[in-house]
Amino acid sequence: MTATIDPTTLVPLEPACEWRRDDLGDRYVFELTDAHRAELDAALVHAEAHTDDVLDITRDEFPLPELGAELTRIERDLIDGAGVVLIRGVPVDRYGKERASTIYWGIGSHLGRPWPQNAKGHLLGDVTDQGKAADDPTSRGNEIGGIAFPFHSDGSDLVGLFCLDAGASGGASVVANVVSIHNDLVRDAPELAAELYAPFPYDLRGENAPDSKPWYTMPIFNRCGDRLFVRYIRPYIEASRRHADAPRPSDTAREAMNRVDAMCMDPTYHVSMTMQPGDMQFVNNYHVLHAREAYTDDRDAGRIRHLKRLWLETDVLADAEKPERFRLGRTDTYWSRHGRTKSELTI
Repeated sequence: MTATIDPTTLVPLEPACEWRRDDLGDRYVFELTDAHRAELDAALVHAEAHTDDVLDITRDEFPLPELGAELTRIERDLIDGAGVVLIRGVPVDRYGKERASTIYWGIGSHLGRPWPQNAKGHLLGDVTDQGKAADDPTSRGNEIGGIAFPFHSDGSDLVGLFCLDAGASGGASVVANVVSIHNDLVRDAPELAAELYAPFPYDLRGENAPDSKPWYTMPIFNRCGDRLFVRYIRPYIEASRRHADAPRPSDTAREAMNRVDAMCMDPTYHVSMTMQPGDMQFVNNYHVLHAREAYTDDRDAGRIRHLKRLWLETDVLADAEKPERFRLGRTDTYWSRHGRTKSELTI
């Protein structure tokens, strides 16, 4: 695998979406007011009166007259601004985990449409220790407990996490602005940036169709029009080596990935947040890579880290002149084979 892009043709993309930690400060935090919480309470009661299945709740069935306008602004900022928000202040203890998760779904419905997160069709996923080992080639990050995760992207326009239980200790969420990383590489090391525009192999974690390859290729850096779309999950790239017919990244491509990893770890490019029950984090999956620090549970004390996850598609990225949109690895045809379901876990 070698770069197919002329480094001299690369330019910085979406500079308005760049940030460094000191510039971002805490402006990504959105505190719910008492009035917002009153709207959420009324929307929850309204939704529960119409359906007993959280997956059937739409934006119209979760009305938020004032907060909805704020969420529209947040959705736009996720795509054309900082790319990260921490919505804080849902009283999980008062609602209980199930009803609080319904509120999370309702807020998500104002930011986009849910996407399945795996071949089981889960729309409202669980991030908690599900007993999967890190070296299991079919395991996915949300199923593995305790260990730290490197910076990576997921599989949709927007990715949301909602904290139900923070666990005993650790587990901070760290988000890095990959727009700044891309643009700095273009400015300072265009040869390495060009390597990342070439296709990289990704392991499908056993979720491929019976008649298709167990891996696919996708560049790390993708340009559509004047927008930047990033797809980067290094553990899946490394796992593709278990397939003899999957291509192998060149030494220069690996050097480029190492540079991205180092820049993500540089505090200049990232912010860290310790999520507490009631906190919701949403990120632009193409502009922000996210990581997790190691954590511990205390099962005897009932402190088991548990987050709910949403993958969302946003209309902000829709282009009426180019309705094909940008897609990451899996296609609508792939997902059409699977029904929509909640997680198999109970809360």
